[in-house]
Amino acid sequence: MVFADLFFLYGFLPVCLILYFFSKNITYRNIVLVTFSLIFYAWGEPVCVFLLIFTALIDYIMGLLIDKFRDRTGAKLALIASLVINLSLLGFFKYSGFIVENINNLIGLWSDFQIPMPRVRLPIGISFYTFQTISYTIDNYWGKVKTQKDFGKYLMYLSLFPQLVAGPVVRYSVIEESIDNRKTTLADMSEGLSRIVMGLAKKVIIANNLSTVVESLCGNAEIGYDIFKTQSVAGTWLGVITIALWYYFDFSGYSDIAIGLGRIFGFKFNENFNYPFICRNITEFWQRWHISVGSFFRDYLLYLPIFGKRRPYASLFLVWFSTGLWHGASWNFILWGLYYGLFILIEQKIGKKRMKKIPAVISHIYSKIIIVVGFGIFHIESIPAMGNFFKALVGANGGKLLDAVTRVTFMNNIWLFVAAIIFSVPIVKKTKEIMSKHRSTLVISNSIGVLMNAVLLIVCSLLLVDTTNNVFLYFNF
Repeated sequence: MVFADLFFLYGFLPVCLILYFFSKNITYRNIVLVTFSLIFYAWGEPVCVFLLIFTALIDYIMGLLIDKFRDRTGAKLALIASLVINLSLLGFFKYSGFIVENINNLIGLWSDFQIPMPRVRLPIGISFYTFQTISYTIDNYWGKVKTQKDFGKYLMYLSLFPQLVAGPVVRYSVIEESIDNRKTTLADMSEGLSRIVMGLAKKVIIANNLSTVVESLCGNAEIGYDIFKTQSVAGTWLGVITIALWYYFDFSGYSDIAIGLGRIFGFKFNENFNYPFICRNITEFWQRWHISVGSFFRDYLLYLPIFGKRRPYASLFLVWFSTGLWHGASWNFILWGLYYGLFILIEQKIGKKRMKKIPAVISHIYSKIIIVVGFGIFHIESIPAMGNFFKALVGANGGKLLDAVTRVTFMNNIWLFVAAIIFSVPIVKKTKEIMSKHRSTLVISNSIGVLMNAVLLIVCSLLLVDTTNNVFLYFNF
């Protein structure tokens, strides 16, 4: 089940809300959330829901063992067991095919023998809920959170449908207190509904339409992105900029819906995207883009004992190798991760003070070029096609500087690009902040907000009546 779906919006969610708010106390409300979360997941993954429950049970037990053997060897063994089991499950379901494929490529250099490819279906959301459950176990071991003694409550934390299948990665510490003590105010309801509508508009109105432009300019995996063999320079750059905008509105749209849903149920999830394209360097970009995943790698992987602060560069590239690999079982994701690691290393060597002295115009041009090219690496899984993409960026493929198809595509979608640019920077946010300083303008701002929410919800609903291009991108990770 997906959020941008009429059944979810007008069937599943209203029934869940009615049962939730008519429940007498927090215990019954937690039961409602667990039940509907498992239904939500089982809707598309009827078998894999048992894997989710098994994962929750394992780390619930490991948490109890860590608490029982606190500061003793037993606690460390429980932590190790949790990490081994969770990472093994993630590795088997997500990377077994990738590993076998690369082994077969090596074997093929001197033999015709091939290992049969495993037929493993990737459970939706396994990357996200694996990170969540790992963060609980580690934080429990470090004494940053209290051990959850009730399995039902832990299962609710891990399976909460607002963030279950595509993030953000919600750490146990963020909602620890809310599990037993939360309430929803009218302000929470208003803010939550607004965020949901905002996320829907980002996804349905902007991201879905940007995806069609991406395919027209960049082709698709089925035809090997052959368009880059002849694509013009302008067409290639417009295409990769559109990819960057598409991914932003898709990912951040899902996060907005998740945060909004959480707010309605009394949970305050951390922000996951903070207008990343206004950054002046790559380090800042990753402080604003997919914050929950970036902070996870920073807090749990950056200073591993095998490297630590004594070998900062090894730690840095371990983090970015892992970041790339986490996003997908393909070499382009690994290259994408190392690509960003390289530029962050360069910025570290330059130093924060020197980076700040670089003129703003140059900083923005530099960072946007690196970012949009990075999205090209992320999007194009075929290494040969990626080579054609890099050639097309500079016209080394023999393509024109500008062609008629690119010109027509741009003009036909100019208002889509304008909307994407406007809503990828905090223009609306700043305007609302200014208007909220005065009572008279605050009333106007709130009235406009209510009207726009209603209009956007109607438009999204109409667009969802007949659409085949609606799956969130991160469902594949």
